[in-house]
Formats: sequence, C-alpha cells, structure tokens
Amino acid sequence: MASSPSPLSAPAAPRSRLWRPRQVLITRAARGFAHGRAMAERAAALGAEVVELAGDRLNLPKDPDPRAAYRAAKAILAVVVAPPSKRRLQPIPPSADWRFDLAEGCHAHCQYCYLAGSLAGPPITRAYANVDEILAVLPEHLGGGSVTSASPERAHEGTTFEASCYADPLGIEHVTGSLSEAVRFFGRWDAPVQLRFTSKFGDVSSLIGLPHGRRVRVRMSVNAEALIRYEGGTSPLQARLDALGRLARDGYRVGLTVAPIQPFADWPAGYDDLFARAAASLAGIPDLDLTAELITHRFTPASKTVLQGWYPGSDLDLDEAARTRKLTKFGSTKFVYPIETMRSLRASLQDMLQRHLPAARILYWT
Repeated sequence: MASSPSPLSAPAAPRSRLWRPRQVLITRAARGFAHGRAMAERAAALGAEVVELAGDRLNLPKDPDPRAAYRAAKAILAVVVAPPSKRRLQPIPPSADWRFDLAEGCHAHCQYCYLAGSLAGPPITRAYANVDEILAVLPEHLGGGSVTSASPERAHEGTTFEASCYADPLGIEHVTGSLSEAVRFFGRWDAPVQLRFTSKFGDVSSLIGLPHGRRVRVRMSVNAEALIRYEGGTSPLQARLDALGRLARDGYRVGLTVAPIQPFADWPAGYDDLFARAAASLAGIPDLDLTAELITHRFTPASKTVLQGWYPGSDLDLDEAARTRKLTKFGSTKFVYPIETMRSLRASLQDMLQRHLPAARILYWT
C-alpha cells in the first residue's frame, strides 16, 4: 500500500489568529457599494493599509523572486466588483447543484492547495462588493441542477448552492461580512433550498444566532491530526470540531469534509482518532443533521509545479510513479491513488464513520 513519510506524531500547525491583511486594494467600482466600503473600513480597523485605486485594474505585486511575490500576494485583500460573467452560476458536482462565489482565493498556506494551478495570477484574495447582486441571481435557479434537485437520495436537500468552491468565506468573514449576508438571505428564502460552504477556520461567532432557517449546511474541512501540519495559517483541528458542535447546537445542519485523504504512516489510527474526536464534539446534540464528504488527495502536473514553487521544502507526497494517471472530464491529466489503495481507504473510513458517527450520511467518495 502506498504511504507518505508523515508520522502520526507530527506536530499540528500553529494556532491561527484572525487574518489581518497587510494591504487592501479597493477598486473605484467597489467603492460604489456600501458593502465594499464597509470591508475596507473593517480592514483598516485591523491595521491594514487601504489603497483606493483610481480605476478597476488591480496593481498586483511584482517581484522577480516568485517566493517573495507569493508571500506578498497572500497578504493582500482586493475588494472588487464581480462582473456578470462571475455572477453566472455553474454546476458543481458532486457537492451541489450550483456554485456561486462571494470571494475568490485564500490567504491560508495549505501545501496541497487545490486552487493551485486553477486561479490565474498571484494568489491574492478577492472579495466581491456587490453581494446583493450576486445573491439576487440565485432564485432563478430554484428547482434546477443535477446533483440534489435530480437525485432521489438527496432531493430532500432541495436546490443546493455551494459558496466555497474558490474561497474559504468563513476565514475572511470578520473582514467581509458577506457570509452572514448569505446566511440571512437563505434564512428569509422560504423554499426548498440550502446554502453550503466548507471551512478550515473555527471562528463562527458571527454566524451564531443568525436567522438561518435550517437552510444552511456548514461543513468543516478536516483531516487526520498528522496532516494538519500541511495547512499553515488555518485553525487547529480541535478548534474546527468545536466550532462544528457550536453551529449544530445553534440549529445549523453540519458536515465533515474529510480532505485530502492520504495513506500516511499509521493512517488507520489517525483517521480513527479524527472520527472519535468529531463524535465527542457532536455528542448529545438534538436533531443533529450530519453529512460526510470523503475526498482523496489528487494533483495535476500544473498544480504540482505551482505547489513545489510555493513550498520548495515540503515533504508532501507528489510522486507520480506511485499514482494512477487519469483524465478529467476536460481531457487534462490528474494523478490519483491506485485502485487497491483507494479501496482500502474507502472501506476503512466508511467503517470508522459507521462506528463513531452512525448518524452521518456519506454524500460521496471521490
């Protein structure tokens, strides 16, 4: 069975604080929205330098050293306006019927970041000022989609809308306030719908007490403790699990996004520990509605190149020879674990979930 050199006793990532962007770039168009101006004001209160751009082009960091450019970009928040092309919803199987974006990019430093190679340009975080316009498009898609709307097994979820495909909206919520607006929107929307998002951050204080109407599912992206060290700048695993319990007690539907699953040394003990800790955090919650999404590690040649440039000292297993090459639906190459490894991981994790969290519904394995 393939395995990486990561030991079970590897130290966890340092405890994270709320992100304080070093610099905020706000475009002229974004300043025309009260929501955009409020983002800039909150960032300034955190000590960020706010730069009001004369137009709508972003002045992105330029540095001949790719590592220096990367570090500079990760400290920048751009407040921009989502154009019509960005407000056009796209299907996002197997997670949800539709994807919509409140932001794009992430300030964290995950060494297996799935956005690497997907987003063009320096990895700054863009937050959209025109949240009302973004949300106004959603009702046009009620009853549409091919994931939950058309699935007998998941039809009870209603039309589902994923808000964390290209960003972690909770990790920047203390600056943007956009996620709270989306939660309120779905709480008012008296229809069979569901807002979905996943996060690696544990500060959920802004969401507690909001009128969500049980039409919001918050999932925490979690992994075995040995692998959390690859997720720099995120919340510790226990903070995420505690946050999930807090949300569930506030009536939210919740979930575990276990990703990216990897067969590291002594992985059965590592994942068993994860599910045992999750069960303890969710114990005794009435009306618990819990799902699980199980996602194995994979990478593309483009993402491998980007990640090795960003994290040249990483020992993350990106050995193509130990993987199976597959083609995506777009004809590009990705590398996944061999079929026997996948079967072993799947059978073991599903058994662990059944033992520790029998109420959890597994939505998919990929």
